[in-house]
Amino acid sequence: MIVFRVITPSQAYAAIDLSVLGLLFGTMVVSIYLERANAFKYLGILFSWKSRGAKDLLCRICIFTAVSSALFTNDTCCVLLSEFILKIARQNNIPPHPLLLALASSANIGSSATPIGNPQNLIIAIQSGISFGEFLVGILPAMLVGIVVNALILLAMYWKILFMKKDEETAMEEVISEEDAASHQFSPVHLSHQPSFELNPTLDSIDDSKNNNKDDHVGTSEHGSREVAAVDSFTRKLEEKMAVEGEHGLMEMANCIEAGIPIEPAEKKETLIKKWRRKSWKVCLYLVTLGMVIALLLGLNMSWTVLTAALVLVVLDFKDAGPCLDKVSYSLLVFFCGMFITVDGFNRTGIPSTLWTMMEPHARINHPGGIAVLAIVILVLSNLASNVPTVLLLGGRVAASAAAISPKDQKKAWLILAWVSTVAGNFSLLGSAANLIVCEQARRAKPVGYTLSFWTHLKFGFPSTLIVTAIGLLLIRG
Repeated sequence: MIVFRVITPSQAYAAIDLSVLGLLFGTMVVSIYLERANAFKYLGILFSWKSRGAKDLLCRICIFTAVSSALFTNDTCCVLLSEFILKIARQNNIPPHPLLLALASSANIGSSATPIGNPQNLIIAIQSGISFGEFLVGILPAMLVGIVVNALILLAMYWKILFMKKDEETAMEEVISEEDAASHQFSPVHLSHQPSFELNPTLDSIDDSKNNNKDDHVGTSEHGSREVAAVDSFTRKLEEKMAVEGEHGLMEMANCIEAGIPIEPAEKKETLIKKWRRKSWKVCLYLVTLGMVIALLLGLNMSWTVLTAALVLVVLDFKDAGPCLDKVSYSLLVFFCGMFITVDGFNRTGIPSTLWTMMEPHARINHPGGIAVLAIVILVLSNLASNVPTVLLLGGRVAASAAAISPKDQKKAWLILAWVSTVAGNFSLLGSAANLIVCEQARRAKPVGYTLSFWTHLKFGFPSTLIVTAIGLLLIRG
């Protein structure tokens, strides 16, 4: 656009919406820290906990994925849950594609309910000025009904092949043992069963000597070896205390001996301190995330709220933020910058305005026929040009057309655009990034991947998209 002088460099820079980029960046940072806190692993465990069968599992995937994608973006949920769901399917001998389709489609439908659920909603919320709470209230009924209808379509299509041959609780134990072995090596349950050394070796030796006096030479030798071992253990603990805690540790050990309190090894104490710090950090992270959601519901500026939450998490971590910030998809941010510039340049050619002038009289939302025409246009464009460019091209024009009717219709037009452009991603495998992420994650899963084909997705996506979109349009509230 700049090379062919369709747009100048200053116009290109002005076309970049920094509020959207800031909101997108902050959302990714918060999601990365939630991933570090194993929030999505716990969500995955809920999929199989006391499951009553494959059909129950599919319904759980639809519900939990929809809720999580509304708060933490659909792409993030698909990245973190795809392999887990595929593993559950393998262990229970369930065909993977119904569960993978449930994950991808529910992530798209669920993300439509909030401005932070997907990139196109971020743009709509910023450009329209609709608050987080108003956005949620306007689309939530359509989202809830859409999730139920989507799950019913999946059950109807795959009822005969959805069954489990393996006990669910056994399968869940295997998943936990493989996934969480490292993180549960020092759990309090295991530590509480480990024998601890009492601090006063002389008392132990006196008791042992009383018991061993009843025996002959063997008892005497055992008493002597135990006494030597107790002294060696006491000396080793004393050296560890001095090396780790210095003079303060020596004084603490003396006080413990005087009070008859058992002394914990330095390594064990250090491990318990680390566990306490990790749990405290997780609690702080969840509280910050909850505070972020509450602030958004109260109508505070979305970009600054999410960026503030991300900054607080970086500070509370007390570690180098580099590894976490390296996981941010900077290529996506650059892609958005290029897309803002490209769409702005395309608008300046006059082609979109000419096409919209021809279509606008038939796509007004003050009558059902106009809503249907507008929905079809959004649905087609979202699958041909992707949903984010569709929102950038149509957003202002659709809102202006609706504003000529009434301010209430203007808000409803924005919400219709958000709903249809998001659900349109379920139409085909190429309709949204979430679909491609699930497909790629399943293909790369170890030890054996699974390929979700284009036609398998289309066979389900075609009827699901049309039915869910139509029902949702009846429930959108302006």
